Amino acid sequence: MLELKNISFAVTEDEGSRTKEIIHDLSLTVDDRKFVVITGPNGSGKSTLARIIAGIEHPTSGRILLDGVDITDKSITERARMGVAFAFQQPVRFKGLEVIDLLRIAVGKELTIAQACEYLSEVGLCARDYISREINSSLSGGELKRIEIATVMARNAKLSLFDEPEAGIDLWSFQNLIRIFRKMRDDIKDSSIIIISHQERILNIADEIIVLSGGRIEKHGPREEVFPELAGTPSAVDVCDKLRV
Repeated sequence: MLELKNISFAVTEDEGSRTKEIIHDLSLTVDDRKFVVITGPNGSGKSTLARIIAGIEHPTSGRILLDGVDITDKSITERARMGVAFAFQQPVRFKGLEVIDLLRIAVGKELTIAQACEYLSEVGLCARDYISREINSSLSGGELKRIEIATVMARNAKLSLFDEPEAGIDLWSFQNLIRIFRKMRDDIKDSSIIIISHQERILNIADEIIVLSGGRIEKHGPREEVFPELAGTPSAVDVCDKLRV
């Protein structure tokens, strides 16, 4: 279980003369075995919140608990060891590092070629074409996204965070992304998944939807309740970027 208690986050502007608060006294609980999508207009604090949970940013105030353990002051590495996985909006490229090496790092133990190939197959990649590829500019955005998702799946994390996984990928890759997330949702056990997204098709497979606005939670509830409401609220134009496929 993930618990956020009275989280606020502010940044300094104008050479230190004033501060801007991005997240305002936000409290939230994400239970185990939940597939949660956080959405909202640009500038609502979605990605900032994900980075705070992952440990990339530190809250100005408030506490973060994972299974009752306070992780507020723990580093990214410490959180990763506790089972927090984070997939960036723009996946990192590693010149000289091969896909098999990245998967082995994610698992944290020896991984056979056959086992690595299984993870790549799960995300729709032909293993023999990718297992020895370098994580560099020769890979497209869609390929990088799927490789990154494969590493998250390989980790079998307690909490998996995805920051706008649909960003910068083509339609074919997006359709495969939906298939992958459906499978992850169906296979979820004693873990939870949080996705930052404004795409309808991702919202439509969530267990719960959280709508942020101005750094505060505007709505939070089961998909069956929140998703239909989005179409009838003033924020719907900003929140749901309609995908016509």
